Amino acid sequence: MAGEIKYEFKTVRTVRGTDGLVISKMQKDGWELVDQAQGTLRSTLNFRRRKKPLPWTLVAAAAAALVVLAGIVGVGVAFGDGDEKQSDSAGTTAVAAGSTSATPTPTATESASTDVITAENNPEFATLLKADSCDDANADFATKFAGRTVAFDGSIVNVAHHGGYDTRYDLLLGPGDNGANTKVGPAFKYENVDILDLKLTGTKIPGTVRKGDKFRFVAKVVEFNSEQCLFFLDPASTEAR
Repeated sequence: MAGEIKYEFKTVRTVRGTDGLVISKMQKDGWELVDQAQGTLRSTLNFRRRKKPLPWTLVAAAAAALVVLAGIVGVGVAFGDGDEKQSDSAGTTAVAAGSTSATPTPTATESASTDVITAENNPEFATLLKADSCDDANADFATKFAGRTVAFDGSIVNVAHHGGYDTRYDLLLGPGDNGANTKVGPAFKYENVDILDLKLTGTKIPGTVRKGDKFRFVAKVVEFNSEQCLFFLDPASTEAR
């Protein structure tokens, strides 16, 4: 129907405590919060955004371009048969050369990829630990250093059972010592881990972990979920502080 407003919809699941940050980010991107369902540990946020109509001038231009392209292809087929064998041999040579050059020589940076990243030896990580949990610095760092290992002093912001399991958990971590009151830095998350997965070390190894506990976290960078503002890590070792 002409003039009808059309919407696109998106549902985002968040860890309780990060709702406000996610809503703010989505609203900046033009999304409108439709409803919010809060569970004991997680919230479900439903958004909608008006679809932008495709300009008729753009549709017409695309159609014209397709007509011109079809004509060019037809001319190429008509005149290109005589040179087919020569182009095939040339193409084979080019692919072989490209395959050879596609194998890069390891650089000094790649050779040092096993080094642990800390705020002391990596300015980007130092900046990240002071950034907002939805800041673009999260996605930039996760993309650049995916698979690398980071280490930082932090605390447990929240502990939740994973799904219906009694001994597997989702842990929300933050830099610093403030636990549930952490206001600065990424919302780091260990998802679906048990106590053994944490690889607890140190002179005093706890039998369990609780909200507010302080540790030296060493973990591998997995990914950053920009919709949930969650920075996922995979634990390598966890030392009580």
